[in-house]
Amino acid sequence: MTPPPSEPPAQPPSAGEPLVPPVADERERSELSKTPVIESPLTELEPETPRFVPPRTRWRDQAVAVGWLVLVWNLLFGEFTWGNIVGGLAVALMVLLFFPLPPVTFEGRLRPVGLVRFAVRFIYDLVTASVHVAWTALRPGYQPRNAIIAVPLRVRSDLNLTLTAEAVSLVPGSLIVEVDRKAGVLFVHVLDVRGPEDIERARQDVLDLEARILRAVGSKAELRQLQQSPPDRGAIV
Repeated sequence: MTPPPSEPPAQPPSAGEPLVPPVADERERSELSKTPVIESPLTELEPETPRFVPPRTRWRDQAVAVGWLVLVWNLLFGEFTWGNIVGGLAVALMVLLFFPLPPVTFEGRLRPVGLVRFAVRFIYDLVTASVHVAWTALRPGYQPRNAIIAVPLRVRSDLNLTLTAEAVSLVPGSLIVEVDRKAGVLFVHVLDVRGPEDIERARQDVLDLEARILRAVGSKAELRQLQQSPPDRGAIV
């Protein structure tokens, strides 16, 4: 039997001849080229240094939080009485004492004209929304369609998210079901949606409410951000 012919040894390439990789290396490189490389910007985060808040500013922020909690408490009962005010103060103090939230510094300023405009429009929304909800509930045989819409706010501070979410929830027919704090998105449950125009109207109402709140208690930087940031259309959940 004759032995099988041996393979000739590989000759080194000449000086002017390009290098040709083996077939296995080519296959491996082609597979690697098809694999996407995803880099995350959150791989290494530096710890956030706590900002020093002066005692005067801290007491002012606590007073603003108590005032808003008392206002919400009275609005939930539907009337302003001495009993509701005292009860709201007690609830606000217990909430801030036993369930302390992250410090939210109020850097805005109170504008009387903006506050009056916000109050007048808020009362108008309360009345019209109450009439609409009552008519929807009393219509015989009518089955309203509901929707949950995502509304990205233009100013994504914690205080603006809180004030806008509370104001939206106080209006009958709309309710905040979830808040994306990182993205600044409110997920709003809307009652009686008949078509795309109702969804756009509900989303625009939330953005208009945000603008009225910022014009009433927002800072100059927040007002500039409100004017420079175009409203996002959001999505329907």
